[in-house]
Amino acid sequence: MLLIPPPKLRSDILEAMAEEVFRYAAYPTDSQLDQAAEALITAHPCLREKGTRTGREGWKHYLKIKMANFRSKLRKIGHPEITVNSLKNKRKGQGKAASNIKKPRKAEVNFLPCLPKGETAESMEKERIALLTEVKKKSNEAVIKEKMQLTFSYRRQELVEDMPMISDLQSRWSALFTVNEINAEFMRITTVPLLTKFFGQLDRYTANLHKVFKSKGGASGQKISRIMAIADKRDDIHLKRDCVIKSLCVYLNEDITTLVKEFMDCNPVEAERGISETTLRIYAIRGEGAGAEENLQDVGVVIEGVMLLQRLKSISFAVVILFGLIYTLNLSYPQSLKFTFEFFQKVLMNLDGNKLSPKVQALKIKIFQ
Repeated sequence: MLLIPPPKLRSDILEAMAEEVFRYAAYPTDSQLDQAAEALITAHPCLREKGTRTGREGWKHYLKIKMANFRSKLRKIGHPEITVNSLKNKRKGQGKAASNIKKPRKAEVNFLPCLPKGETAESMEKERIALLTEVKKKSNEAVIKEKMQLTFSYRRQELVEDMPMISDLQSRWSALFTVNEINAEFMRITTVPLLTKFFGQLDRYTANLHKVFKSKGGASGQKISRIMAIADKRDDIHLKRDCVIKSLCVYLNEDITTLVKEFMDCNPVEAERGISETTLRIYAIRGEGAGAEENLQDVGVVIEGVMLLQRLKSISFAVVILFGLIYTLNLSYPQSLKFTFEFFQKVLMNLDGNKLSPKVQALKIKIFQ
């Protein structure tokens, strides 16, 4: 039998659902609301609606309204992820409720968490200052990791609400700009391991990607052939990964030089000037002579003209670190590389992988054929 719940019972059901949905997403998408409504009528078939195509359209509509009301309640008690989007916190010229909403856009699970229980902004600031002292000590990774975990929510609120310059962040959170901490911060934000997941998936799809690249014709196909020919010369996993990522950019009709800027070791002045003028990019300095493509002297990551990391293992390793920094620093993907980073996020890392652009969706289909 189908049950027609009275208004009070329906409201109680939706209230409980809203609390549970909020644990996963403060601003759920239309598809997520649809999944929640489907889960409800699957668990309780008596709540299926008559007169609708799927039997859940009404529940989805009511849940959307209940989520908005639930956020209003949380805003009044000062929940950070909701309060940051209130009208009183908007900047001048953004006096509309829907203007510049700060919410997860890259499948972040912990986008703007609350401070730990019993902690205040003042106590967190003391921990941050203490962390600056701990960074200067040798063999102190365990203490640094513990304090970085403790101050995570305080750091995220600063990043999301204040949007500081990278140079200021580097001085305030110097412990953040290491490979280990970027990997740990990405895990805190998404609950997914960065390095192991990215390289594991990239290696898994390399053979299929190689087949797809070979089918590419025209000037792009010729360029990809030249790039992949370098990988065939040596049995080096780092070199193969570098070539696959470069070929991916070319296949998606994006300029690899906007992601990786290469310099010759013979011209350090040009390299320094190029690095200082970079907004967001990886730099690679190569040696001279034959085999220069394999002779990497230095690889690093630059954001806003600040050299954040250097002496990295390879270009592909630097790409993964840059991807992690975009999450860590709450940055947007470069517009000129949006399809490449979408592939990284949604195909390799499987973060919000159900909604793809037509170009990336076509590539994913070819990989699995």
